[in-house]
Amino acid sequence: MELKKMVEEVLNEIRPHLQADCGDARLIGVDDDGTVRLKLIGACGACPMSRMTLKMGIERILKQKIPQVKEVINV
Repeated sequence: MELKKMVEEVLNEIRPHLQADCGDARLIGVDDDGTVRLKLIGACGACPMSRMTLKMGIERILKQKIPQVKEVINV
């Protein structure tokens, strides 16, 4: 399965948790080196804890479920 599609499927599992706090994450792209580029939107985009959400939440889950994912960055 294509890496981008796998990332999108996992994001769909995570989204309800983000949306519960009036936020979301939009997938911008997945680079060949395993870097996932997201745009945090809504409350997540302006939250001072967004970096923790990105690294300790979204990135951790993506890396657990998809070993090819090396890093998640907010663009």
